[in-house]
Amino acid sequence: MATTKKYWKSTAQLDDSNEMIKNLEKNEFASPIPTEEFLGNDEAMEESNTSRRDFLKYVGFSTAAASLAACEGPVIYSVPYVNQPEQIIPGMANYYATTIANGYDYASVLVKTREGRPIKIESNRDAAFRGDANARVHASVLSLYDSNRLKTPMIKGVESTWEELDEQIAAQLSQLNGKELVLLAQTYASPSLSRIISQLKDKYSDVRVVTYDTIGEDAGLNAFQAKYGVRALADYDFTNAETVVSVGADFVGDWQGGGFDKGYARSRVPKDGKMSHHIQYESNLTLSGSNADKRFPVTPTEQKQIIAALYSKVVGGASNVSLSDKIAKSVEQTAISLKRAGKNGVLLCGIPDQAAHQLTLEINEALNSIISDTVVPILTRQGNRKTVDQLVKDMSAGKVGAIFIAGVDPLYSYDDASAFAKALEKVALTVSFASSMNATAAKVDYVATTPHYLESWADTEIKKGHVFLTQPTINPVFKTRQFQETLLKWSGSESSYKDFLKETTGANGANWNQSLQDGFYQTTGSDPSVSEAPINEITNSVALSSLANSKKPSGYELTLYTKTGLGDGSMANNPWLQELPDPITRTTWDNYVTISQADAEKLGVVNENVANGALDGSYVTVTLDGVERKIPALIQPGQAVGTIGIALGYGQTAAIQEEMQTGVNAYPFYKNGVAIQTVSVKDAGGNHEFACTQLQHTMMGRDIIRETDLGTYRTGNKDDFNPTPEVSLNHIATPVTSPDVDLWDSFDRSVGHHFNMSIDLNSCTGCGACVIACHAENNVPVVGKSEVRKSRDMHWLRIDRYYSSTDSFEADEDKKDGFDGLFGDNGSLGGFGELEVPADNPQVAFMPLMCQHCNHAPCETVCPVAASSHGRQGQNHMAYNRCVGTRYCANNCPYKVRRFNWFLYNGNDEFDYHMNNDLGRMVINPDVTVRSRGVMEKCSLCIQMTQMTILEAKKDGRMVKDGEFATACSNACSSGAITFGDINDEESEIFEVKKQDRMYHLLEEVGTQPNVMYQVKVRNI
Repeated sequence: MATTKKYWKSTAQLDDSNEMIKNLEKNEFASPIPTEEFLGNDEAMEESNTSRRDFLKYVGFSTAAASLAACEGPVIYSVPYVNQPEQIIPGMANYYATTIANGYDYASVLVKTREGRPIKIESNRDAAFRGDANARVHASVLSLYDSNRLKTPMIKGVESTWEELDEQIAAQLSQLNGKELVLLAQTYASPSLSRIISQLKDKYSDVRVVTYDTIGEDAGLNAFQAKYGVRALADYDFTNAETVVSVGADFVGDWQGGGFDKGYARSRVPKDGKMSHHIQYESNLTLSGSNADKRFPVTPTEQKQIIAALYSKVVGGASNVSLSDKIAKSVEQTAISLKRAGKNGVLLCGIPDQAAHQLTLEINEALNSIISDTVVPILTRQGNRKTVDQLVKDMSAGKVGAIFIAGVDPLYSYDDASAFAKALEKVALTVSFASSMNATAAKVDYVATTPHYLESWADTEIKKGHVFLTQPTINPVFKTRQFQETLLKWSGSESSYKDFLKETTGANGANWNQSLQDGFYQTTGSDPSVSEAPINEITNSVALSSLANSKKPSGYELTLYTKTGLGDGSMANNPWLQELPDPITRTTWDNYVTISQADAEKLGVVNENVANGALDGSYVTVTLDGVERKIPALIQPGQAVGTIGIALGYGQTAAIQEEMQTGVNAYPFYKNGVAIQTVSVKDAGGNHEFACTQLQHTMMGRDIIRETDLGTYRTGNKDDFNPTPEVSLNHIATPVTSPDVDLWDSFDRSVGHHFNMSIDLNSCTGCGACVIACHAENNVPVVGKSEVRKSRDMHWLRIDRYYSSTDSFEADEDKKDGFDGLFGDNGSLGGFGELEVPADNPQVAFMPLMCQHCNHAPCETVCPVAASSHGRQGQNHMAYNRCVGTRYCANNCPYKVRRFNWFLYNGNDEFDYHMNNDLGRMVINPDVTVRSRGVMEKCSLCIQMTQMTILEAKKDGRMVKDGEFATACSNACSSGAITFGDINDEESEIFEVKKQDRMYHLLEEVGTQPNVMYQVKVRNI
């Protein structure tokens, strides 16, 4: 049956005696409104305890009050063009195809520019591969306007000129005296850069290239290279998958560069009674585990044994593994499921162990898997950790005369940064190609300052034979020069890099103009080169024995991972990403130790909620080979007992604004580039303040998430899995859709456009790309950690994460049906309490939530100044200059999607998040108002985008085509979870979606008639 489970957001919600949680559920605003702040009295603000009623009595509903509350916007003077560029039409956006390839994220994207300013990133739908932008890619446009960027080249820490830098470096390169010139660089996978390096080698006899991936995939690369002779990784398309088995691989997240969620989401939508079956074995609760049908929390040691057991059952060979009965049984069933799926089945491995990856390749080959593509592999990870370690030894031995460092920051990310720093001091010529004064740039002699990728030219072979082009979308903001341009100049070439890139594109058989317009081209170029460093080749029998005999270590098993927001940390100075809630923990502005409830109790670790809804937690000390870190601990349901997790990418200080210097650097635990380590953990005392949104906007246990199992869905009886809510009419149960129970008078909405949005809970993976896209499109402010702790985050769109405590729908029902009396072992008093005990392995559901744009909107009826009103096209409007900030509308909204703008976030030094300087404000979308303090704001269904679409069609003298209407979130959703369109167009996709039997409205029984609908989540259990 559907919608019978107990849902919860935090373990604190499961404690009926917790008065704090009860108060939070009743009171949307934990803090009273500071009236004196509206009247300019800063000193009295801290002591203010004024009620909403007193506020209204104090200021009344006068025009003066509205001015004080909402109209104190800053005065901005516009400067017209003296000579207007022909290609720029004021008020009209231009789009350019380009590519981000920063060493961690690779994607083909479209860049929206206004008056010559890039302001938004969108996915390149024309790209067959990696054409979808994740949250970090969407946020990368803000990094272009980072005031911490270097503005000129640097010599010995002092600003200089390119002429002086070129002259000094040329002189030192001529005096290498037989020592090596080493280029330590990220994976560029660039055909043009390969040609430049060849020219550099022609000029300087001893040049070595060392590829360093900050977060590497050495185990997978070594196994692939040993089997196929190419240092690359298999690609995966899950569109037609029937069985997906992942062992430690967060493939919905960042595993092996990500980009797999689009096909995966397609396979998760039930069609003709079929959908993929996803089984996940993992330690940390990940995005992949959250979306799985069956998830098993296991230690990394057990994961190795699971790979061995699967190999024995699918391919053959004896393995004596020591798994628990439950896990052993699941592995047997998993093997049967894989063999039944055959070519439509696939096994994924995320264990940093070459033997595990090798057997995984063999299993997929035995299945003849069409999901795994080894013929046209991914080339965005080519690093070899052994070559990096050898480089440190060679530098220490004085064998290296010059080192160029590009795209990486080893003094931050290398596990033994102090050893690297000492070795660097023994190199005569040290050059960093960096855009900011990061930890490495601060220690070298020369910084050849590089531009942002939106100011650059480049090419990247993301996938074999598929080259993606990068082109500048704005003139360089500072006196920077591309890494490739500089190398080309130092190799003695007179050519510009643009001409060189154009020549390379032509040599690969592509048309330059067409390729530049598309953003990519295909080539039959030569195979990628293999790594110069030898790899250990092992037989399958040795690999099988090694995995099967894995022994559990004595300490805790640490799994290092990356968060959706910061990734490897290269964009740590980006406030949009810092404030993006983690999809699983819902925590912002931090990294932490994720730990199971059982281990937390053993160590004495506690998490507790304080009066304003914020979360506090204990510190623990994590130790590995003498390296200690004091890190806050967050109790995570679903964490495997005996394991912990820590996110990489935090703890930076060099070139990082003080407000963004968050978290703890976990790279010292990343020994030898291996993400799984054995550590000791002990309670460190103290109290840490998390900025966690998991308890905000609770909906008091009402029918929010609807889900069912595939078997029930196949019956086709909608009342079994998606019943229409009923209300009492004269003591008779009546469907809420009946006009007899409607208290409102409706008007004809069939004329003109009427916008609806649909959100498919099966397709939504919780990735957060839509949240950042909404940030960029609608100028949503960042408020900082302290304000988030007060429930004052301003996101117009949030993705709620719900846990449920049972593995199946029947478990709760069977238990309740079996209660006998009130007391005793099987009594209902104790039994209902057991149903609310958080499971060690909860199921997870994600629900994007924004303003529901109700046709019968409860917010509109209570606004005393008519600031909230309904539009003919179905959008609920907010007139900011009318709003006086009473917050009546927020209190009357059952969805809790309205945000009160407590402060002026734009141009305010108290909120220094790239919005209080002229450079940072260049990212602002001129089509959307920058709100002043004291007003309510919320999702507008991107009315500026829908109106622009209507005007464009009107200019062309045509009707709007289906698919043209879009919002920022629907554009950003690569998984296809969000559909937007005109419901009055009976030929539109949204019209068809609304007719599906999985469609339901959130809290439909309230009678609000939302214009946003949801699709019931179906699990293939």
